[in-house]
Amino acid sequence: MKKSLSKTGRILAIAAPVALLASAVLLAQIEGPKRGIAPIASTGDFEVEGIEVEGKGDNAEEARRDGWEQAQRLAWEKLWQKNRGGSGGGISDSVLDGIVSAIVVEEEQIGPRRYVARLGVVFDRARAGQILGVRGVTSKSAPLMILPVMIDGGAPIVYEQRNAWQNAWAKFRTSESRIDYIRPSGAGGESLLLNAGQVDRRSRIWWRTILEQFGAADVIMPIVRIERSWPGGPVKGIFSARYGPDNKYLSSFTLQVSDSKGIPGMMAQGVQRLDGIYQSALAAGRLRSESSLVFESDLIEEEDLEKPAPPPTTEPSPGDGEAATLQTEPLDVLDRAVRDISGQAAPTPAPAPPPQNRLTPTPAPPPRPAPAPARPAPNPPQQPNGN
Repeated sequence: MKKSLSKTGRILAIAAPVALLASAVLLAQIEGPKRGIAPIASTGDFEVEGIEVEGKGDNAEEARRDGWEQAQRLAWEKLWQKNRGGSGGGISDSVLDGIVSAIVVEEEQIGPRRYVARLGVVFDRARAGQILGVRGVTSKSAPLMILPVMIDGGAPIVYEQRNAWQNAWAKFRTSESRIDYIRPSGAGGESLLLNAGQVDRRSRIWWRTILEQFGAADVIMPIVRIERSWPGGPVKGIFSARYGPDNKYLSSFTLQVSDSKGIPGMMAQGVQRLDGIYQSALAAGRLRSESSLVFESDLIEEEDLEKPAPPPTTEPSPGDGEAATLQTEPLDVLDRAVRDISGQAAPTPAPAPPPQNRLTPTPAPPPRPAPAPARPAPNPPQQPNGN
């Protein structure tokens, strides 16, 4: 007994640290580096990016205000030219203040009397749309989940850590696109579920389980491969558009920047071009959801709806026959008892009528003829009088 206890104690002493180490590894896989970038709201607002301004003033605050007013005017000119053509002059700064909903600071340098920055301007759709006469996209595709894969240094990355490719898709405003994008944030357990190995997985059961969790009908996989010439040198990005559980190829293109600082801008441009590719594929009918990704419980067989209901049966059920047999048994017992006592055969009772089915109406008996009227009795003959 002592040996077994000591052996058990040694096993527990070894197993406890192993369990703690395994839990620590699992916790590190889930937490690890910072991951998860929540996408911006997919509203219908108009956004103009990359507006470079240089403001001046008596102090830093006035210089900054001057730079922002310049950005509003320049952004409105670009937005008007894009949607209507020509010049969008004639709108005062007070009107622009009412239709601008946000100023996005991309880069800025603030001095005592000078403000140099690259800004983005967001215009409210409800107010700016009335002036521009532009409506939003009315028809969209089925919900498509994005699985952005970035290959940098030969290692594919999806949501394992924050990267420029995921950040570009999170900042992309989907309101002007005909594709209904489902963009996971990649936080928590999503980084373990949605990884680069999912791209090469063909199991429809697995894909249906994942798409059901995110409310998507299919999946699209924009992939970018980063190639660096030398440290600090030009960076090339090879972008390819793929879709579906079979990783089908649509199109590809290449972009290049002078150094690593231009990677965010290259990614943003790649997202714009890939969105155009997916919209063209949707218009051509290539982004159709496969029937194998739809749950069988959601399908309704048309044949079952067209089958007529079976006609009601008119045959007597077995329960009715058994009831009739049980009703005739007491009469047979009474006949035998009468014969034993009197020695004479009792009159045979009339057979019980066959049981009527509940669905068959019982015919009514024929009407009896009315009785004939009674005739008056004849007068008796009169006796002759003896007188």
